[in-house]
Amino acid sequence: MPPKIYYEQDADLNALKGKTIAVLGFGNQGRNQALNLKDSGVKVIIGARSEKTKAQAKADGFEAYDSKEAAAKADIIQILIQDDLQGALYRNDVLPSLKAGKALMFSHGFNIHFGQIIPPADVDVFMIAPKGPGHLVRTTYVDGKGVPALVAIHQNATGNALKLALAYGKAIGATRAGVLETTFKEETETDLFGEQVVLCGGLSELIRSGFETLVSAGYQPEVAYFECLHEVKLIVDLIYEKGITGMRDAISTTAKYGDITRGRRIINNQTRGEMNRILSEIQTGMFAKEFVLENQANRPLYNSVLKIDSEHLIEKVGKQVRSMFSWMKK
Repeated sequence: MPPKIYYEQDADLNALKGKTIAVLGFGNQGRNQALNLKDSGVKVIIGARSEKTKAQAKADGFEAYDSKEAAAKADIIQILIQDDLQGALYRNDVLPSLKAGKALMFSHGFNIHFGQIIPPADVDVFMIAPKGPGHLVRTTYVDGKGVPALVAIHQNATGNALKLALAYGKAIGATRAGVLETTFKEETETDLFGEQVVLCGGLSELIRSGFETLVSAGYQPEVAYFECLHEVKLIVDLIYEKGITGMRDAISTTAKYGDITRGRRIINNQTRGEMNRILSEIQTGMFAKEFVLENQANRPLYNSVLKIDSEHLIEKVGKQVRSMFSWMKK
């Protein structure tokens, strides 16, 4: 059975008429989603944690309040601060005014799926998760297009949760591209898996390892940087536009032959076994528990590994090489 995808004609902005949406968090997603909401004629206010953020929100034309006051004034509360801070924000600023008939929403399901936030049963809980960074959510909207999104319903207390979610998706431009129906479980687990195994963890380590292999073999670090990091964008852009087969159609015969005969030696059965172990850690909640404890302990592993990686030779060489790129200079 094909997945359910919603478009412009499936969503009605009138579902948000007379309602106030509080966006808690004014970062990458918060600011850009809020701007789209405002431009779509939706009543949106900002809940901020600092005076600096309030000032920025007001400069953008929003009413800005402390998070607790914004949550109290809103009918729909969209939590868009980072995952590790959401639980405390919810308990301190949202729960006290989360009355029956209100709606709580997210753009990532981590805290709901792993029980860091447990809403009362008499409120709607849903998610609209744009599949792109906040700046792209904004620029595509301004261009009359949109970023695809996922929609999921965790609680449908009023019977209108899906209508509200799709109206929100329409207001930020997502229904222009398509909104795919999913669940909080599926969105959370696949999002974490993609980040850890492919998009961030896997790709970063593959790039560094390839770079180290060439440098250790005596090749110039600058040349290794070009081959193992710089050209990743070329391939990713081709895959994004054309898929893997389309990418292969666009590269040389030599590159294509190397792809199909050597790629499986790098990503082999041992690698796939590790992928399955990582997926199991996500599914069982082991990763979530580890992440929560890491933050409670003031992030010792997180901070030390980030510092070590930031001092890697590829970062020093990359900074130097990029400074010589005339097209990257402002």
